[in-house]
Amino acid sequence: MKMETLESELTCPICLELFEDPLLLPCAHSLCFNCAHRILVSHCSSTKPLESISAFQCPTCRYVITLNQRGLEGLKRNVTLQNIIDRFQKASVSGPNSPNESRRPRPYSATSAMSLERVGCQFCDQEPPREAVKTCVTCEVSYCDRCLRATHPNKKPFTSHRLVEPVADAQLRGLACLEHENEKVNMYCVVDDQLICALCKLVGRHREHQVTSLSDRFDKLKQTLGNNLTNLVKRNSELENQMAKLIQICQQVEVNTAMHEAKLVEECDELVEIIRQRKQVIAVKIKESKVMKLRKLAQQIANCRQCLERSSALITQAEHSLKENDHTRFLQTARNVAERVAMATASSQVLIPDVNLNEAFDNFALDFSREKKILEGLDYLTAPNPPSIREELCTASHDTVTVHWTSEDEFSVTSYELQYTIYTGQTNFISESKYTPLIVKTYAESVIDVMLCLSYLAGLYNSVDSWMIVPNIKQNHYTVHGLQSGTRYIFFVKAINQAGSRNSEPARLKTNSQPFKLDPKTAHKKLRLSNDCLTMEKDESSLKKSHTPERFSGTGSYGAAGNVFIDSGCHYWEVLLGASTWYALGVAYKSAPKNEWSGKNSSSWVFSRCNNNFLVRHNNKESIVEASLQLRRVGVLLDYDNNALSFYDAMNSQHIYTFDVSFLLPVAPTFMIWNKSLMIMSGLPVPDFVDCSEQQEGICRQQDSPYVSGVKSCH
Repeated sequence: MKMETLESELTCPICLELFEDPLLLPCAHSLCFNCAHRILVSHCSSTKPLESISAFQCPTCRYVITLNQRGLEGLKRNVTLQNIIDRFQKASVSGPNSPNESRRPRPYSATSAMSLERVGCQFCDQEPPREAVKTCVTCEVSYCDRCLRATHPNKKPFTSHRLVEPVADAQLRGLACLEHENEKVNMYCVVDDQLICALCKLVGRHREHQVTSLSDRFDKLKQTLGNNLTNLVKRNSELENQMAKLIQICQQVEVNTAMHEAKLVEECDELVEIIRQRKQVIAVKIKESKVMKLRKLAQQIANCRQCLERSSALITQAEHSLKENDHTRFLQTARNVAERVAMATASSQVLIPDVNLNEAFDNFALDFSREKKILEGLDYLTAPNPPSIREELCTASHDTVTVHWTSEDEFSVTSYELQYTIYTGQTNFISESKYTPLIVKTYAESVIDVMLCLSYLAGLYNSVDSWMIVPNIKQNHYTVHGLQSGTRYIFFVKAINQAGSRNSEPARLKTNSQPFKLDPKTAHKKLRLSNDCLTMEKDESSLKKSHTPERFSGTGSYGAAGNVFIDSGCHYWEVLLGASTWYALGVAYKSAPKNEWSGKNSSSWVFSRCNNNFLVRHNNKESIVEASLQLRRVGVLLDYDNNALSFYDAMNSQHIYTFDVSFLLPVAPTFMIWNKSLMIMSGLPVPDFVDCSEQQEGICRQQDSPYVSGVKSCH
């Protein structure tokens, strides 16, 4: 290996000198101690002292070097490299390639050497020519000082010649044409994308091609190259940032892995310690039971031994008496013995103690099968599966919604969180969980989760500030109070444990319509209200009522209004008409006149029947609509938010007519009747054949039937 090549391998990438006190970095590269110190100093600031810097990047591979508490002193010295440097310096101290000769100053590059090459005068007659001091670009000749004064006096036309520092002839004359050696290139062929001369354009193969000047091509190519270079630099910067993030993620993975491994060891050690303690407790219990049982058994053995000794003595005495052949003596001694034997035989069950088999300790059992299964199932905790909202079990009133849900991981869920907002169809999103997961996800995984969540929720919801959150729910159901009537809401349920949380699929639930009754203060004096103000009928003999501004009072204006004013939501009610053939149903502003029929002004909208004719009326304009003569139940749908008022044949689930109304004020339900009676049913859920979303799309609207004033009136 040449000394120059070896020297390059021993050169520090920072100071470009031979390594001094080299450090061995974890990435296997080396760095001077002082250079590493300078890198740390460059990261210091008034708020960040040198001691607080715990990492820096390797200047060769950009690997992040993490320092311990000792700082640079904690890194290993590259002793082998230092020995090689020492030997290299000794071997080259007297040679031509010694450090003093080869590295100070550094060799010039080829470009520098060419720029410093001696240029001779091209006008001198002597040999060798004198050194040129200027080159005339116009003449394309280099001159020494004497020749320059002789050939370029300070007068026209020489004053317009361009003089530059001496340039070699090859550089001055430029590139020669590849096809015409004596011609210099002076234009650019756009078709073939190459440099050409004038002859190429006149008589060569480029004569039919589009050409441009070198300056134009120069400017365009330079601009393109500059833009591309800018983009490349920007891309490299982005790649460096991305690489830094990836390195940071790798380091975070290392930190998290070490943390979780330490946590695993700690938890397992605690389990082992619990098992060891329980083992000691159970062993003590076994020993105590053993001592107690042996004590009882020893007492029973002593009792048995005592009974056995008494019985043996009595048996010996009885046997001795049986050997007596003398009748007198036998009768004298045997009587007492016979009584004692009889008594011992009769009380044998008393004398012989019972043996308790349980005292043998063979009924004691250890069954840890359940605990073994639990231990076999040990694993790191994960976020619970998303819960599922059971819409078929959910219920609603006009101002409440009860949400029911189920969860597959019910036992691993710590609590639930309910989130809800009004459904508007606008593009926005819901906030992510504010709970810190025990198992930390990587940056890339978190970004993917957030992107998926945002793309899924887009187009459904309101801004994050409008979401209502009910935290720490322990049951799998919850009732939300204080909601708007006739309004559709979006609900989410979040299942939470120590590892994180997951959201359910969204559920759209709707509160019922606003319930109302007929307001007696507005009823015409010839109408009678009954059935808790839900029924009204024409009654000429009804009691005389006092006049009030809100009461219907005109001749023939036999009407009454509901006791509510609606300014939002989607509401549905039905009217049972019975045998009535002359009525009007609709809504009106509070300011609508009470002395004329509803629909005769710009403040009311009604659907009406006049005997066999069905019509709609607003602002004194009427339009005939189609409806069955057997119509006995009319459904009214007021979609205030979407500016629509619709009427339906509720018995046959058929749409009759829809008003397009730009409501400006709250409206009240309005009812008029000229014969028989009608009954209202309010606070109803919107039936399946009616959907408020239809009003947004204008389904079945009778806009092609303009109001006409020539229809026969019902006066």
